[in-house]
Amino acid sequence: MPPVQPMLAKAVAGVPDPARHTVGGLTGLSFEPKWDGFRCLVFKDGDEVELTSRNTKPLTRYFPELVAAAREQLPERCVLDGEVFVAVGPRLEFEVLQERIHPADSRVRMLSEKTPASFVAFDLLALGEESYVDRPFAERRAALVDALSGLTGPCYLTRTTDDPEVAERWFHQFEGAGLDGVIAKPLGAPYAPNGRTMMKIKHERTADVVVAGYREHKTSTPERPLLGSLLLGLYADGELQHIGVSASFTEKRRAELIEELQPLVCGIEDHPWGKWNEFLVGNPDRVPGTQSRWSQGKDLSFTPLRPERVLEVKYDAMEGRRFRHTAHFKRWRDDRDPTSCGYEQLEQPVSYDLAEVLSGGQ
Repeated sequence: MPPVQPMLAKAVAGVPDPARHTVGGLTGLSFEPKWDGFRCLVFKDGDEVELTSRNTKPLTRYFPELVAAAREQLPERCVLDGEVFVAVGPRLEFEVLQERIHPADSRVRMLSEKTPASFVAFDLLALGEESYVDRPFAERRAALVDALSGLTGPCYLTRTTDDPEVAERWFHQFEGAGLDGVIAKPLGAPYAPNGRTMMKIKHERTADVVVAGYREHKTSTPERPLLGSLLLGLYADGELQHIGVSASFTEKRRAELIEELQPLVCGIEDHPWGKWNEFLVGNPDRVPGTQSRWSQGKDLSFTPLRPERVLEVKYDAMEGRRFRHTAHFKRWRDDRDPTSCGYEQLEQPVSYDLAEVLSGGQ
């Protein structure tokens, strides 16, 4: 019964060698696509269906179409680990999925018809009267295949392989369908709630971006100012667009950075993002310092900086025209002209049809 915390993954640099992973007397790894959606545990007991998030929060009310699909397609009694996603055409669209988390039931119902979600299962916690959490993944996978074979959507069974060369090919191909990388699971490992026993191989890229401002850290004081995050931009059609943030510094580095950036501090009227009305009418998602339903009333004000310094960052993926996650500070690029930092430098994954990923779930 919920709440149950899902099993987690630790990041590794590349596709690991299955021969070097022995757990519970079993040697080898199972590889599967890393889906880009909302992690979701499905609890089903007859017509009773509950969906919970990675943080054990309820998702059921936001996806009525998946509740109906689970009743129709899944075994009578089961607990499954998987991912909720929304596909638009041949690829996943995380931005569209985010829109589904809305307080108005009428909007949730409308979106469930306009942009219906799907669920892809990749692990088994219980089936009928039996718990599978203590069994090795090889047994869980075999039982999952028997229980879910033949699904054609909106519930699916993820495909897997034990061949690292195939996993390497998936890592590069499937990104074009909006997937996030590859997951590796030791064949002999039990299901470990909240334990990082899986491995994730994610895409990592670099970009040269313009530092356009900063926010102070929550522990910053007038006596000891500390930088919280850097606001980053890229040029498009002559305008500096907000692309994301860089954070996760040590306290010592926070103090150094905020002092280093003081000579660049300027008034908002002299800043490219000072034309608030113009930006807000266009695309608020590109503007830092504006509220959204995700900010939950937080103070998003920032200190504007003259856009004169360029920073090289690491990032994993884009969400529309912004970094999906917080970018990692690599180094200053004082050799770069800020106005030369545009979107054209960003690597575009090769197009790939999501239907090809979802086929052959065995």
